[in-house]
Amino acid sequence: MPGTSHDPGPVAELDARFSEPGATPLPWSQVEAALAGAEMFWLSTVRRDGRPHVVPLPAVWLGGALHFCTGEAEQKAVNLRAEPRCVLATGTGRYRSGLDVVVEGTAEQVVDEALLHRLAARWLAELDWVFEVQDGAFREPGSDLPPAPVFGVAPRKVLAFGRDGSATQTRYRFATT
Repeated sequence: MPGTSHDPGPVAELDARFSEPGATPLPWSQVEAALAGAEMFWLSTVRRDGRPHVVPLPAVWLGGALHFCTGEAEQKAVNLRAEPRCVLATGTGRYRSGLDVVVEGTAEQVVDEALLHRLAARWLAELDWVFEVQDGAFREPGSDLPPAPVFGVAPRKVLAFGRDGSATQTRYRFATT
């Protein structure tokens, strides 16, 4: 997992073309804190015919990956079954300040019961959203809806756009296994 004691984290590279003179790469710890603190992300997937599909959704950062859930028949789930590569983005929506983060990776369905229980606890603690774990997915108590699969996206590449003090664009590359 990136940033653990066994892994020093991703390699950071400042893109001088889009950064102010004298800028330095943002530390991964600052970017990871932004991912952990964000509640809403924009998920970008691709339909089978190549058209993009972008939606806002809540996600949580846990164990070096972003996690979200969706109904099995929702367009994003259909898209991810056909093409699991996707992008999640979060930020401030401000021009002169803040930090925007773009995470590229491959969505994988989470089926590990222990991890699903940890994620359900995070959803409750961070978003006040109650989920039960059932059949390897999330279910809202008392709902007639079928269980919703949970997906995890471990970053392959992250772009961070900082605008506090000086403009910076930092790319983080992750080791692939």
